[in-house]
Amino acid sequence: MPDPTRDPALTPHAHTTSSAQVPHATEASASGAPYVLTAQEYDAVLLAGFGGPEGQEDVLPFLRNVTRGRGIPDERLEEVATHYRHFGGVSPINEHNRQLREAIEAEMRSRGMELPIYWGNRNWAPYLEDVVQEAAAAGHTRLLAVATSAYSSYSSCRQYREDFARAVLDTGLAGVVRIDKVRQFFDVPGFVQPFAEGVAEALRGFAGQGFAAEEIRVLFATHSIPTADAERSGPQELGLGEGGAYAAQHLAVGEQIMGRLRAEDVAGDGTGWELVYQSRSGPPSQPWLEPDVCDRIAELPGEGVKAVAVVPLGFLSDHMEVLWDLDEEAMEAAEEAGLRAVRTPTPGVHQAFVSSLVDLVQERMEAVPVSERPHLTELGPWYDVCRPGCCENVRRGFSPVAAGVVP
Repeated sequence: MPDPTRDPALTPHAHTTSSAQVPHATEASASGAPYVLTAQEYDAVLLAGFGGPEGQEDVLPFLRNVTRGRGIPDERLEEVATHYRHFGGVSPINEHNRQLREAIEAEMRSRGMELPIYWGNRNWAPYLEDVVQEAAAAGHTRLLAVATSAYSSYSSCRQYREDFARAVLDTGLAGVVRIDKVRQFFDVPGFVQPFAEGVAEALRGFAGQGFAAEEIRVLFATHSIPTADAERSGPQELGLGEGGAYAAQHLAVGEQIMGRLRAEDVAGDGTGWELVYQSRSGPPSQPWLEPDVCDRIAELPGEGVKAVAVVPLGFLSDHMEVLWDLDEEAMEAAEEAGLRAVRTPTPGVHQAFVSSLVDLVQERMEAVPVSERPHLTELGPWYDVCRPGCCENVRRGFSPVAAGVVP
């Protein structure tokens, strides 16, 4: 994405917004400009997670939290609960966030950054509201949030920002606690590197087993979302087309990875790749992004494919939708199709990824010039302050948010 000072489509936002249009923001972010170019002090970092159950008794209450307001009966939720119960009712996502917090803290300390790190979840303990109260009680009222999601969409960005606003409003801390958010990091080098390494290992493995380049397919997998939400992901003025910013960002990262591996002679010219989706949960009458990963796997033998690498490009860690939807269902689909298959790793606490997250914290604190911010695709670097109407949920409308221009 170009520097907004050179982009006429974005320049007006830097001059027409006011502090009232970016609720709960620090002074440096309150103008509503797309990029923050004034250094800012923070009291703490807020690591914001999705949350997950940590025992069988937690599963249904957790799923009720995730689906609140949608009127889904417990009988339907219990169908989803079987995925968690298969693993003892424990989602690995909370443990991952504990490890990620420790890794970020260690990296920050190595750079002489003494900010405390709070961890709060949207859907399970520790809840964001409780953590924000804890931070405020300790005198930490200027928080820089790092959401555990890299892409633009309602569920992967705006909903986090709604939860930040709710945490401030419901605790009576509006006007006391301010929350900014680092930019989305889909194309920062440290996020992309672990995926590229995983694809490279898979391709070398297939080559060593005698598969020709044209017999191998790379499937970059991410969570499916309603097409109406996808179309509204990211600023509408960018005109990113079908799938909005959500699809465009994933496709750009996939292209970057495969281009790099071809340049390094790891991927052959005949090795195809595509973006696929998983974990659809909406009613059949509601259009969601396609194709489904398992459906594509079933079709690949008819296209001459004999080996497939499934890359969890939309996920930071091996949480339930990776362990079940990919490791169980996608691998079963590959076996049924007679394909050799491997699922590549998520970033987890890969040092390059952790370092990039801390880079983003420093970038925001020091107001690094846009031209110096690391990014690997033409879509980056993404915005510091989310744009008006960004990532609308058409079923819910616009709720109060933090870290972005209203609505």
